[in-house]
Amino acid sequence: MNTLQRIILIINIIVLAYFIIPLFLGVNLNIGSITGIALSLMLMGYLLFRRHVHAILKEWKVHPVKKWICRAGIMIAVAIIGLVMIETALMICAACKAPKDDATVVVLGCRVYGERPSLSMIERLDAAYKFLAEHENATCILSGGQGPGEDISEAECMYRYLIQKGIEESRLYKEEQSTTTRENLAFSQKVIEEKQLQPEIAIATSEYHEYRAGMIAQALDMEYGAIPARTAIWLLPTYYIRELYGILYEWVL
Repeated sequence: MNTLQRIILIINIIVLAYFIIPLFLGVNLNIGSITGIALSLMLMGYLLFRRHVHAILKEWKVHPVKKWICRAGIMIAVAIIGLVMIETALMICAACKAPKDDATVVVLGCRVYGERPSLSMIERLDAAYKFLAEHENATCILSGGQGPGEDISEAECMYRYLIQKGIEESRLYKEEQSTTTRENLAFSQKVIEEKQLQPEIAIATSEYHEYRAGMIAQALDMEYGAIPARTAIWLLPTYYIRELYGILYEWVL
């Protein structure tokens, strides 16, 4: 193994750790972490046993059927890489879509531990707080129901957090029935209509999630902008890969 391969192996081990460590810090095993771990192990296996892999591939190249299987595998890999690049570009563009100053902020809920907000929720709330502090006429809908392991609704948890940060109670509205992003936005739209709030919204969610949330808002005929929350670097790889699957699901839904 030459120096470059050793460096790649070390980097791969670090990447693998980024997918494994969150599992010991309260993040449930999901398709993002499974994919990241699998890809890291595959690359590690290749680096450690590359001579055997090359020998097998050399043998396959002279076999007509196996040769076409190799070509098909390469084409699929290239297509997947292209798809990932397109989705990533769309995520970045969506997170840069500035909201209007008087937009109704919709904070999309996420995990609550008992009555304590998760790190992702805090990140979203801090992003929403900054917008609300800078735009004193803006109102905010806190959207999220109560799930397993949660002693209060996500909306209630977010409400308490923003009240403690100094946001006036009169500016906050709770939507406590939703369990998915689609429901977050659909039920928030009903709150906007019932309370006669500004119909244009600013979606406060994790940066990687802005594109998919925007797709759903657009399907509901909602004008929207983004208030992206920056995700902790040790959580981003898992959630980013999971979101790639989520976007693909929305495309084919």
